[in-house]
Amino acid sequence: MKKQLFSILYGFLILSVAIGRLQAQSPNQASATGYIFAEVISAFSAVETSQMNFGRFSPGPIGGQIILSPQSSISIMGSVVTGTGIHNSASFYVTGDSYSSFSITLPKSPSILTNTTNAKTMVVSSWVSVPAPGPGVGILNNGFQTVYVGATLEVGTLNDNPVGIYTGSYTITFDFN
Repeated sequence: MKKQLFSILYGFLILSVAIGRLQAQSPNQASATGYIFAEVISAFSAVETSQMNFGRFSPGPIGGQIILSPQSSISIMGSVVTGTGIHNSASFYVTGDSYSSFSITLPKSPSILTNTTNAKTMVVSSWVSVPAPGPGVGILNNGFQTVYVGATLEVGTLNDNPVGIYTGSYTITFDFN
């Protein structure tokens, strides 16, 4: 009788395992493998490739303005006399995801240039750029674009702006759209 009971229990065990497998392999289920994709792109960045340079000049008796265009040409107002040497607009190399647009924001306030030996100052204002500032105006063709920046330098008299080198800085903002 023990043998019979063991056979019955063994039969139930085999039957329950078989039923469990049938339930696990239901014809109403299927499985598939899904794939995941991600792409790392280069970071949006901007770097100055050419510094803004108003060149060499003398203020003259009343001073005036030097207007530097984004194309590196200058116009003189007042008694300012240009000297020999170079002048050029600033340029920035902007990089990021190919064919994305970006916005340009020029400084809202003037920048101060300070004489390196005597602390006398000049003001830079009236910022301009190519492409012009605004939302989505730049396009990163093949992942890059050069932006050119000009401005106007206010020059005082020789007493206000004595001989020397004047330096300063400004911030231009590029927003990736």
